[in-house]
Amino acid sequence: MFKRTLIPSKSHSFFLFGPRGTGKSTLLKELFSFDDNTQVMYFDLLDPAIEKELATRPERLLEILAARKKLPEWIIIDEIQKIPKLLDVAHKIIFERKIKFALTGSSARKLKREAANLLAGRAFNFYLYPLTFIELNDHFDLKQILSFGTLPAIYNFDNEKDKKRFLLAYVQTYVKEEILVEQLVRNIDPFRAFLEVAAQSNTEVINYTSIAKEAGISSKNVERYFSILSDTLLGHFLEPYSKSVRARQKQSPKFYFFDCGVVRAISNEINQELLPQTYSYGKLFEQLVICEFIRLNNYYERNWKFSYIRTGAGVEIDLIIEKNKKDLVLIEIKSTTSVHDDHLSALRGLGNDFKNAEKYLLCQEKYPRLVGDIKIIDWKKGILEIFGLDSNKVT
Repeated sequence: MFKRTLIPSKSHSFFLFGPRGTGKSTLLKELFSFDDNTQVMYFDLLDPAIEKELATRPERLLEILAARKKLPEWIIIDEIQKIPKLLDVAHKIIFERKIKFALTGSSARKLKREAANLLAGRAFNFYLYPLTFIELNDHFDLKQILSFGTLPAIYNFDNEKDKKRFLLAYVQTYVKEEILVEQLVRNIDPFRAFLEVAAQSNTEVINYTSIAKEAGISSKNVERYFSILSDTLLGHFLEPYSKSVRARQKQSPKFYFFDCGVVRAISNEINQELLPQTYSYGKLFEQLVICEFIRLNNYYERNWKFSYIRTGAGVEIDLIIEKNKKDLVLIEIKSTTSVHDDHLSALRGLGNDFKNAEKYLLCQEKYPRLVGDIKIIDWKKGILEIFGLDSNKVT
């Protein structure tokens, strides 16, 4: 239904990481001809029988290959994190048989823990996310996106009740399959309590002590649980900006959940109507814009560094992009359709410290305009301009 921006290279083995439900299997089925088993072998580890067979003896994959008259060009394994030891077998096959692998996973945590080398550089890493505004194209509807997110399956439902049901089920499945079954935490109840509080802190600087107190857990566990959220791809850290690594380490990062609909389901706000010019609307708008930058940065392989800055006086800039050591972009994000002078105060206040940086205020104004050295522009057009992409991609 949707044309995805990411097209993994077929010249080399690769990992395709992404949260559950982002369309990893669908993308691979478009990339490879699964019907031609002479060229492609496919193993779905979500199938209990296949998982049991290979988990008991991962080297059985070598025996399956040995029984074939003709070796395949590709071996595809869905949800590889369920059997990390298969990576040792894959490494051997790549090296000895010159067969390529496409390996999908919704979590790198278990792989890192049990198979640290991740094929020792013999595979590229790609990431797939919920749909971007570019991929949605004519299907783009901001209120629906902020309310229910952009997981591809959301667009299978015609009514809001079913969208809510899907998102609530998604969260339950995440806790069960990614956390409980994989035994990432010993006791699930404290994690559930943390998850709701963390979702309510979405887009904010992490206050480990405050979250620990509200969730009834230790600050150490809060740090560990946020690490689990990141490793299972449920969200992204945004580190504080500083030229000094030590200075960065002294400040707390922000955390952005990967999808607006999912975070509303986790925080028990999914049944509340989302209205413009409210605090919740503004937070979700900021989350969406930050996530779009993260997604496109990976898809277009720019390798830009993202951070935020907050001074002791409380002046804050939402996003700083380090394109390289010299080229910086300062970005303020406002959900308003009419930018006022006070919206520019942070960019003006900190602008003197970044005199050569580009400065943007991304909002919902229809026409771009320049106020001093600050460009005020619709957020979609602004993102395309910053990435140097065709503005005709915005409908």
